[in-house]
Amino acid sequence: MITAIFTGLRASELRGLRWRDIDLKNAELQVRQRADKYRKIGPPKTEAGERAIPLPPTVVNVLREWKLACPKGTLDLVFPNGKGNVEFHVNLIQRGLWPVLLAASVTRPVLDDQGAPQRDTEGKPIVEPKYPGLHALRHFYASWCINRKQDGGLELPPKSVQQRMGHSSIVVTMDTYGHLFPRSDDAAELAAAEAALLSN
Repeated sequence: MITAIFTGLRASELRGLRWRDIDLKNAELQVRQRADKYRKIGPPKTEAGERAIPLPPTVVNVLREWKLACPKGTLDLVFPNGKGNVEFHVNLIQRGLWPVLLAASVTRPVLDDQGAPQRDTEGKPIVEPKYPGLHALRHFYASWCINRKQDGGLELPPKSVQQRMGHSSIVVTMDTYGHLFPRSDDAAELAAAEAALLSN
């Protein structure tokens, strides 16, 4: 989950990630392949999907520890199943994401057919993970890349966000995340430009 949160990798890219594509010394990860829903290894989703992503120290430390415990296999996968083969997508979600969300109380109530919250036999509300899939972590990563430094983000320009996300074009990035990029005060900028122009 830490790797997903701080790299923005698609679920297929996580499932196809190899140890040889991670440089722990230089804190960088290369996306060179993915595992599709049929567990077949192939190229990334688009040509832009092949990319390098810098790794924060927390991710480097977690991966160093995980490398010692990781099941070995001929595919050299970072997140394989217990036999070293490609993990099923559903297992990443049900065994990885959902328990973390439940433990962190990132939940929503389970509703009955009338839209009322369901309760267990003790009268407690029944809850489920708020986010059903790993794509929520990808959206978090994009937001973190975009947010201002004063708000805890990286404040990257749109082109850098596009490259890190592996989007095929800047249009995809802006259509999906354009609303998150900070807007300047257009009126103040226009007034300053007008003053500079008229003073000459």
